[in-house]
Amino acid sequence: MFVHGIRLSGGCWTQQIRLSHGRRAATPDLPGHGRRRGEAFSAAGAVDAIVEAIDEVGGHAVVVGHSLGGSIAIATAARNPDRVAAVVASGCTLVPNMWLRGIFRLGHGALSRLPDRGAGISANALRRSLPDEIAKPTIAAGIASEVIPEVMDAAADIDSIDDLGAYPGHVLFLNGGHDAFRLGERRFLAASRDGALQIVPGAGHYVPLTHGETFARAVRAVADRCDTATRNNT
Repeated sequence: MFVHGIRLSGGCWTQQIRLSHGRRAATPDLPGHGRRRGEAFSAAGAVDAIVEAIDEVGGHAVVVGHSLGGSIAIATAARNPDRVAAVVASGCTLVPNMWLRGIFRLGHGALSRLPDRGAGISANALRRSLPDEIAKPTIAAGIASEVIPEVMDAAADIDSIDDLGAYPGHVLFLNGGHDAFRLGERRFLAASRDGALQIVPGAGHYVPLTHGETFARAVRAVADRCDTATRNNT
């Protein structure tokens, strides 16, 4: 189960699906994103979307989330531990305080004043940052900049530290070495009941999309660990 970040969609995970080695996988869109653009975003609605997608793939899954998707993955695990075998959370180990939310709002305000509401700038930034095989489907699926204010409102109600303490399963924090959103990773790791931390040297915030092979290997290792635990318990 792969959960995308803010403004993006399930379309950003094409490479990870290809690298999943035949494992059953899903890439749901969060409310307000991708095929669900125009829907209101809320933390509860986002968790419901992930639970629905988990049920569609058999009711039990490793949930992999990037950025906003990582926070939603953790929230989903805390509220539905029986459905979440493990969590891989990337680029989300920074508490979204009012200053961080304010920066996002300022950026959204600047983009909103452009004739295309910043769609061109966002698309060009992705083309410069990502491999073509990632950038093209991500852009084609749409970049939902308009959802930023609702996500920032919802972020005030997300407490990943408490959520980590409520989830008994394994959580891997998988961060790029140059990602500013890793600044709170030690606090997040300490809050986890079964946590691990892996840093990808040279990577930034978009490590799942820029370092796909490395990211996929880490995800497969977590999935293999879950398979082994299941076999040992049967």
